[in-house]
Amino acid sequence: MDSVRSPEWPVAPLGGVAANSAAARYGMSPGTGPIVGRAGPPASAPPPYRPSSETGSVPPSAGKPAAPPIPVKILVAGGFGVGKTTTVGAISEIAPLTTEAEMTTAGIGVDDPGARSTKTTTTVAMDFGCVTIDRSLKLYLFGTPGQTRFGFMWDDLARGALGALVVVDSARLDDCFPAVDFFERAGLPFVVGVNAFDGRLALELGEIRWALAIGDHVPLVQFDARDRLSVRDALLVVLDRALDRATRDRRA
Repeated sequence: MDSVRSPEWPVAPLGGVAANSAAARYGMSPGTGPIVGRAGPPASAPPPYRPSSETGSVPPSAGKPAAPPIPVKILVAGGFGVGKTTTVGAISEIAPLTTEAEMTTAGIGVDDPGARSTKTTTTVAMDFGCVTIDRSLKLYLFGTPGQTRFGFMWDDLARGALGALVVVDSARLDDCFPAVDFFERAGLPFVVGVNAFDGRLALELGEIRWALAIGDHVPLVQFDARDRLSVRDALLVVLDRALDRATRDRRA
């Protein structure tokens, strides 16, 4: 099943067809006969899918295969050691593709992951993961390398992207300036996500906005790169920003 299981969705017990039945999944009492339908969804199940009324779409008829979700490319960018690989890995519904290499003494003085980091590897090409938002939308996440010497790859990775999440370490704001400048020059919608290392920030969000000199039109959010739901919320802000830009461009 090519979708992310909601944290609230009950986990079916193992063992045969009966274990995957509605009675086993939703805790219904056995002996009620074959289930041919129900008056309403169980309280613990996700809400039913309803197509947007604006598009005039209708639910697919029985026997007709549903259309595949629309692929949307999103970049996860930022400086070295800010949590890009962790961000992609936390939300991806597949085993993320990473290109991690062990850091060596040759990188001392060149690659600085920060005093609070225990990082021992570095991305030398890109990260890749994906997450299904709903039946109509699927995000493909591309994490960029953070070191300056790999900057030539950013143009290729950004081609076809709808938006970007710029991950920031509040204790090392200098490292994120190149990423912010890149997306401002490229005209690509982006959101600045401040990764809360150890659950706290070195600066307040208002101070970070002032230090980065970004306008109020650029969303600034705090998130935890290790937490799936926190990463999800940050990516939804990126998606909303990208869709807002696309709507305005279509009306222009």
